[in-house]
Amino acid sequence: MANIILSPNWALKETDCTTKSAYTNRRKFVTTLGLGAIGFATLGGCTAQSQDPDDGPLDKIPENAPRDGFPASRNETFQVPERELTERLLASSYNNFYEFINQGNLKRVWPLVDDYKPFPWTLQVSGEVEKKLTWDLTELIQSMPLEERIYRFRCVEAWSMTVPWTGFPLSTLIKKCNPNSSATHVKFTCVSRPDELPGQKKATWYPWPYFEALRMDEAINELAFVAVGMYGEPLPKQNGSPLRLVLPWKYGYKGPKAITHLEFTRKQPGTFWNELQPREYGFLSNVNPNIPHPRWTQASERLMLSEGVENRIRTQLFNGYDEWVGDLYPDEPRSPVGPIIR
Repeated sequence: MANIILSPNWALKETDCTTKSAYTNRRKFVTTLGLGAIGFATLGGCTAQSQDPDDGPLDKIPENAPRDGFPASRNETFQVPERELTERLLASSYNNFYEFINQGNLKRVWPLVDDYKPFPWTLQVSGEVEKKLTWDLTELIQSMPLEERIYRFRCVEAWSMTVPWTGFPLSTLIKKCNPNSSATHVKFTCVSRPDELPGQKKATWYPWPYFEALRMDEAINELAFVAVGMYGEPLPKQNGSPLRLVLPWKYGYKGPKAITHLEFTRKQPGTFWNELQPREYGFLSNVNPNIPHPRWTQASERLMLSEGVENRIRTQLFNGYDEWVGDLYPDEPRSPVGPIIR
């Protein structure tokens, strides 16, 4: 059943994909790009309908974010034909980011991000690699062939969206890192700037910075994606700017935001939520309706489409990506079981 919510005064009704003329009215995008949106109709990119970029959550894209390659061509292999896209305004105004807020109205992140400065940014690589690396992120993004992928997104809190992300495969980045044969896992460490991130400054009981990890076979899977944009533009600050992981077969917290460091390890590292609450958050944390969570049923979810519009749907095994990742998890239950933490 839909949950009727009054829209805030900045919320405008949006369609998912624009016409060329609507897209070119985004004045910040056009000004930065310099050449306008020439060729947009042939690129397959998707963005929101024209809206004043000085209002609301859509104004939180860093002005100095690199825009070369935006909007990116859509990779038709990765689509969700049975779902509508979640409206862009909702996807940029309803999200978790504990570095900004971890008490009260957790989803109202965007008003708190103004002090956060994602660019310039460096990405460090260490551990089981040929040599330690430090990249300027703008140069790294500009060296990558960007593409757009439409993915299902599933939160462990049992809400979901459908989002067009812009970025590149995580496997491409890992190849650049040159890990050696001893690497079994890769750990991702995120931004630590308490003076810019009010959630970090106030919630000193959390073991900041945020950290997550994947097995190497998960990290090089074709689905694993490094997102630097969404809806045809760079990531807004509240959505993980300047870069985040998108792992559509896992719960959202497995996709760290604002990553600063990759470390390749010989053994499984700890992860933020698994160390804090191992009964609720396993290392794998795959979307599996057959593994219950102590607080939220995982058998169904609220598919969020726009403000006040959502559908209750059945959750799919691995969030609908069984054919892509099922072989990685032969022990995952295919039928309901009791409480399991893995």
